[in-house]
Amino acid sequence: MSNQPSKASGQYHSVKGTVVETIGNLAGAPSWVDSGKKEHAEGEGEYRAAQAKGYAEGTADRVEGKWDSVAGAITGDKAQQASGNIQQGKGEAQQKANQ
Repeated sequence: MSNQPSKASGQYHSVKGTVVETIGNLAGAPSWVDSGKKEHAEGEGEYRAAQAKGYAEGTADRVEGKWDSVAGAITGDKAQQASGNIQQGKGEAQQKANQ
């Protein structure tokens, strides 16, 4: 696994671990069962870590966007306000994708 958590990599390792565990059960190979359980757990952990990271990044975008939008509204800078609204929307979407 890489240093940065990835949802895709986490799902891959979770599924692969389940497959290895199942093969181990069918073949009566305890080492495969243990290896599969370990890989599955690591994959689930990586997926959850990537999800938390994505949610946190979405929160940061949402807050920064809101700040820019309000600052633009106060100063009358329509471009800053629009840019802030876009960034805030991006942050909201990222949060929803990582709930």
